[in-house]
Amino acid sequence: MIYYDVKVLEKGGISLKIVVVDGQGGKMGKMLVEQLKKSLPEYRLIALGTNSIATSAMLKAGADLGATGENPVIINCADADIIIGPMGIVIANSLLGEISPPMAQAIGQSKAHKVLIPVSKCNSAVVGLKELPLSEYIQLAVEQVKQIILQKSNRSAPGPSSP
Repeated sequence: MIYYDVKVLEKGGISLKIVVVDGQGGKMGKMLVEQLKKSLPEYRLIALGTNSIATSAMLKAGADLGATGENPVIINCADADIIIGPMGIVIANSLLGEISPPMAQAIGQSKAHKVLIPVSKCNSAVVGLKELPLSEYIQLAVEQVKQIILQKSNRSAPGPSSP
């Protein structure tokens, strides 16, 4: 059995587990991984697909590790620091049924920061949001991840030393 240490000590001395969850054809996950790797190449990304096509698309886009299905989502989201994906990942039976109730529960109950991209499909909508192209939502999600990392690194930085 091979054990992968998915929490890696990175810049600023902080260790983060960043997970991207997607389903269907993996288009959104692929775009997220590409942009995250471009903006934050020093961080390892874990691609969790609800199906092998989505996982494969995210791995080809540059994710460092990948797994497919319900159990990997449940296990990896339990100790994740940041979870990124479409809004449907926290709604049971969304993504045309690819998000099982245990998956949605595991993601929703995780203490991780959740960066959710609004998608008005599967009978769900977020009121008050301006409809944007997917590429703009991806860029906003990447900026949000950067903010979360900055906040976490500021919390873990040692305070001013006293004489």
